[in-house]
Amino acid sequence: MRSLVLAVAAAVLLVGATTTAAESIGLESVPAVADALAGATVALKADDAGSAAPAKKEDFAFQADVNKLMDIIINSLYSKKEVFLRELISNASDALDKIRFMSLTEEGVLGEGETAKLEMKIVADKEAKTLSIIDRGVGMTREDLIQHLGTVAQSGTSSFIEAFSEGADVNLIGQFGVGFYSVYLVADMVTVTSKSNDDEKQWIWESTADSTFSVTEDPAGPTLGRGTQITLHLKEDCLEFLEEERLRGLVKHYSEFINFPIFLYTTKEEEEEVPIDDSEAEGEADEAGEEEEETEEEKEEEDDGDGDDEADAELPKTKKVKRTVNDWELVNDAKALWTRAPADISEDEYQAFYKTLSKDHNSALTYTHFNAEGEVEFKSILFIPEEAPHDLYQDYYKKVKNIKLYVRRVMITDEFDELLPRYLAFVRGVVDSDSLPLNVSREMLQQNKVLKVIGKKMTRKVLAMIKALADAEKSEGDEEEDDEAKAKKAVGEGKDGADAAADDDEEEGSEKGKYAKFWKAFGKYIKMGLMEDSSNRTRLAKLLRYATSKSEKEISLEDYVGRMRDDQKHIYYISGENRDALLRSPAVEKLLAKDIEVIFMTDSLDEYTVQHLTEFEGKRLINAAREGLKLDEDAREKKLHDVYKDKFAPLVSFVKATLGGKVDKVVVSKHLVSSPVVVTTADYGWTAQMEKVMKAQAFADNSRHEFMKAKRNFEFNPRHPLIVALNDKVSADAEDKGAADMLTSLYMASVLQAGYQLSPEESNDFATRVTAVMASGLGIAEGAELVPEPEVPEDEPEAEAEELEEESMDQPEDQSAGGAAKDEI
Repeated sequence: MRSLVLAVAAAVLLVGATTTAAESIGLESVPAVADALAGATVALKADDAGSAAPAKKEDFAFQADVNKLMDIIINSLYSKKEVFLRELISNASDALDKIRFMSLTEEGVLGEGETAKLEMKIVADKEAKTLSIIDRGVGMTREDLIQHLGTVAQSGTSSFIEAFSEGADVNLIGQFGVGFYSVYLVADMVTVTSKSNDDEKQWIWESTADSTFSVTEDPAGPTLGRGTQITLHLKEDCLEFLEEERLRGLVKHYSEFINFPIFLYTTKEEEEEVPIDDSEAEGEADEAGEEEEETEEEKEEEDDGDGDDEADAELPKTKKVKRTVNDWELVNDAKALWTRAPADISEDEYQAFYKTLSKDHNSALTYTHFNAEGEVEFKSILFIPEEAPHDLYQDYYKKVKNIKLYVRRVMITDEFDELLPRYLAFVRGVVDSDSLPLNVSREMLQQNKVLKVIGKKMTRKVLAMIKALADAEKSEGDEEEDDEAKAKKAVGEGKDGADAAADDDEEEGSEKGKYAKFWKAFGKYIKMGLMEDSSNRTRLAKLLRYATSKSEKEISLEDYVGRMRDDQKHIYYISGENRDALLRSPAVEKLLAKDIEVIFMTDSLDEYTVQHLTEFEGKRLINAAREGLKLDEDAREKKLHDVYKDKFAPLVSFVKATLGGKVDKVVVSKHLVSSPVVVTTADYGWTAQMEKVMKAQAFADNSRHEFMKAKRNFEFNPRHPLIVALNDKVSADAEDKGAADMLTSLYMASVLQAGYQLSPEESNDFATRVTAVMASGLGIAEGAELVPEPEVPEDEPEAEAEELEEESMDQPEDQSAGGAAKDEI
């Protein structure tokens, strides 16, 4: 039991060793496990009941079962087998960085020729079932192999940093000292061959992931010159890692931006032309002659004695043969652009980097490159695509892999959504930070405030990038107005107005309309953000764009407020299907008559958006289609309204009695100018557009929201002749059935005009009423009978039809004998 507890404690100690950087994967981890875990002590105290004397203390060192510890590292630390290649490449990169750093102070340490090349190579041998990773790094001596590969969690990279970090510009990857052992995810046995400048001999380290390993001198001598070769003897179920395409994909996924070139040994077949000798050519000619014997005989008959010479001239001189070609392919040709200063990077380089990163054939619409310093340090380049992916709006809550997390140029993961909120899921880019809290396997992020700080800064940067696009478009609009003024002035001077602003247009070029393109592609996501992100709601509100009664082009709320009338206190809007329909809506007649601009919201999300955006820059957003539209009135208008209320009291009572529960209130309207009636929404009811949105929900339970749909108000125009006549009619006879029919038809028409949907019963009733109105207009009496069917000629008797058919069939045979004569001829 005691040994089991100690083994579990050792495992917990190892797996819990997290740090702010990435782990070390290097050929730099392993003296004895006992030494790696040494230093931790546990005090066991025994209290003597009934005695005040201190208990005798004994110190013990933690013990660990090496086999169990290796089993934990191999089978429990990593979730994907493929990460072994990332770990080995990271180790090789560290080894190359070390020798590069040492070469800055020690002359001749790199050597000459192939040894001086700072690169790594990958070789797959399908016959031997081995995979080799070779680097020209610092290499290891015999003692290094024992210490770094024989001690679990002993990081040679950490030791190197401690020894050389003072005043040194080193950027090494390794940290934990367990990355090397990921090789046992795919290999039964591992052979490490290494040569260091500090040792004349080349050594071979070998182990099968048990508690032992061997170190022997390489009988082949120092063939590497300098560096390390790791050879993996792959398991039978891991032979996929011998495929070139698989290896190429893994390198591009995890290690595409490693600082040193990575070459893959490839094999392919090529066709080439080779000369052939005379005997071979004659043999081929004989075979061709046998296959085309008849053709050759015809040619010989036509020959004039020079046939032999022509045959010799036509003999093939070369032939195509296939041969196997081996070559080194550079796999990581992309550079880690985020490590350079933005001032040193051109626009073309940014766009090329974006296409490499996103696999998008289009260029990015815009981008931002920044280095964050202070509480958390990280580097990032973020891009906004030119077009939205085809499936962007199919599932808003799905996880996307648009942000790649790197630690010192090594890709850690792209499967997280903590850094950017969902409404910015369309943003693509990279983040590289040494401050990220990773677990030992470097596959997962630990939740803490560092992530929240990074996510907050990235969100602000993205919103600032989008705002910069919007501001650029606004300045373009101002310049266009200036250009129009210049053009008018030029025309006045007798010049061509188009030429007056030509130079400015050339300078703006492709910058025009970028935000309009962005809004068309990603506007819905910005609206979702306004609902979800209360901390950035003000910033997001400035990005909204809407068409208005005075502008077909979508404008911002800032522009709307900027051109409000001096006496206007609120922002007015109305929602519906499209701008043209809303422009003709009776609900906005009074506003338009007073020259008040109205915002038209035609997106289904707008109904949700305005629920979270109740005001902008101190101006309340008022729905023009709701009841109680309040506009500034003078004393006369207020008195006039009171007069109307008294005069049309009979009509108000009649409407309430006729329509009953279909309407909530009946009032003299302040909305209308030319239309007779309008149906508006009660303060707490659904608007027509909201009702359509809710009915369109796939899993909506409409029965739960009936109380929201019933809140409609009926308003009438006291100056409209139809309303005046109807009021007179009901004043004379409050039981007039014809007046009730007219009122019901008028109500249904106004419901449809307001954008609401009639119930099935109301639809049938409305159709019947429309038919009755048409009949009355055409002078057709009510209840008129259907017109009788017209007479149809009777069919001919069957016998006559058969005779006619026979005659038609015999007709060609009865023609004159000329036809037969023609046939004989």
